[in-house]
Amino acid sequence: MADSTRRFQAPKGTRDFYPEEMAFRRHIESTWRAVSIEHGFDEIEGPAFEHLDLYTVKSGEGIISELFSFTRAGGDVPYALRPEFTPTLARMYASRANSLPVPTKWFAIPTHFRAERPQRGRLREHVQWNIDMIGDPSANADAEVLATCIGVLDRFGLSARDMRVRLSHRDVITLALQNAGVQQPAMQATFELIDRREKMGQEAFQEQAMTIGLEASAIDRIEALARTTADASEDPCTILEAIGVGADAGEPLRQLQACLEAYGLLDWCTWDFSIVRGLAYYTGMVFEVHEATGSERAVAGGGRYDNLIELFGGPPTPACGFGMGDVVLGLVLKDRCGDSQVDSMPGPDAFVICDHDDESMLVQRILASLWKHRLHARRSYKSTRNVGKLLADADRCGARFTVLVSSDEPEGSVVLRDMQSKNQESISIDQLAGCIRSRLSATGD
Repeated sequence: MADSTRRFQAPKGTRDFYPEEMAFRRHIESTWRAVSIEHGFDEIEGPAFEHLDLYTVKSGEGIISELFSFTRAGGDVPYALRPEFTPTLARMYASRANSLPVPTKWFAIPTHFRAERPQRGRLREHVQWNIDMIGDPSANADAEVLATCIGVLDRFGLSARDMRVRLSHRDVITLALQNAGVQQPAMQATFELIDRREKMGQEAFQEQAMTIGLEASAIDRIEALARTTADASEDPCTILEAIGVGADAGEPLRQLQACLEAYGLLDWCTWDFSIVRGLAYYTGMVFEVHEATGSERAVAGGGRYDNLIELFGGPPTPACGFGMGDVVLGLVLKDRCGDSQVDSMPGPDAFVICDHDDESMLVQRILASLWKHRLHARRSYKSTRNVGKLLADADRCGARFTVLVSSDEPEGSVVLRDMQSKNQESISIDQLAGCIRSRLSATGD
């Protein structure tokens, strides 16, 4: 027999979204969607689970421990809940590559799942905004992707003082490591180590570096790269030459710099050669977006991945993109912008109240009429008939107008109260919906 006193909780690393939390989430998602469309991206979506080998072909068998993987009852084909969207995007693009426009600009806002230890800013389930521009190898494509990312930050009320876009380039890091004697077999492990460097203590970093066979010269070069930061307005070639990397290596960054300047984005950006993005599929420009004080994980990250589409059966195709999760972004918005950033649930256009007990059927007919005219209408369910208390309820829920069914009004009329101006008037029920609609249009509500 089931224990009737048992209490259930959401799985660890997941969230329940009550109306207020859901309103905040929808605010984030609607902002992502609006900025994506404004920047010329089209929305796509894929399945919440894929064949397991879609992820292992890109990341190897080691990724399985990080996934929620399963085989359906009676089946033998392994699946996994998606931990990221890029493999799905690459699969989708590869299947229709010959018929898609060049460039293809896609965005998605899927839910992702990771079987890892939950911690601040990183959960087992989260929503992520993905922006990808496929088919354009130019620095302008990189800049357009960055412009879309920064456009969202700006739309949320964040500024270049609040957030920093830290830019780097995989080719620059590769050349620097090669010059320090790092051999190709150890290159990817070194990238992954550099990617984790900020989260490790110095002793642990040194120990890991020696484990993968890095010599002292390579460790010194990594430390020099990690300390190399500058405003994005500074010449990257000059910066690289100063740390022993050939100035020619900075030419791709100089091209990116010119595009960022044209878009008016340089104030947001910093050259930071500690950024490498450890995933193996990145091939060129890489970046991360961090809160300026560094108190949170990266808000967003991405870069160029020119070889990935081919890996999934498509033609050789240049591409760049990024992901921005809702968890860290939500923490930053609440910290930086306070309650003003946490959108409440949308207030009703009209809130219907009644000062006596004899007109419940009339309240229902009024609601039906307002709904038919596509107005957001609610009613009071309280037993009180105190008009002052009912008006306070309407105000608390953000109602634009209150409709009072009053015993003092002539038959067929109600009192319409403007909750902003506090003006009120008697109005025919037949004219009510049209009047509210007209006034909302006049004020832009």
